[in-house]
Amino acid sequence: MFKKCQACHDGAKGGPNKVGPNLFGIVDRPVAAHEGFSYSAALKDFSKAGAEHWTYDHLDHFLIAPKTFIKGTAMGFAGLKSDTDRANVIAYLRTLADTPVPLPEAPAPATN
Repeated sequence: MFKKCQACHDGAKGGPNKVGPNLFGIVDRPVAAHEGFSYSAALKDFSKAGAEHWTYDHLDHFLIAPKTFIKGTAMGFAGLKSDTDRANVIAYLRTLADTPVPLPEAPAPATN
């Protein structure tokens, strides 16, 4: 699934920015903070001056439909509607780090 991302993003450590920013270390990185990339005003606003990070939840919502989650983003990708496809991309993005961010705990099953 990451091949779709590679049209605009590089994932290698120290790799270049392309049409989109390099994605190495994206999980838990401050939004709109990758050095050398010119972010849209929408992403800069969403970032709250670096206070917002690319959490697993933010990545999931962004990948569903970037322009719906962050109105005004320049990212032209239509999104990934499949939960499985998004989970696979996010799981892969997690590996693009020197120290992968721990996965969130699964919610406890509901008891009746």
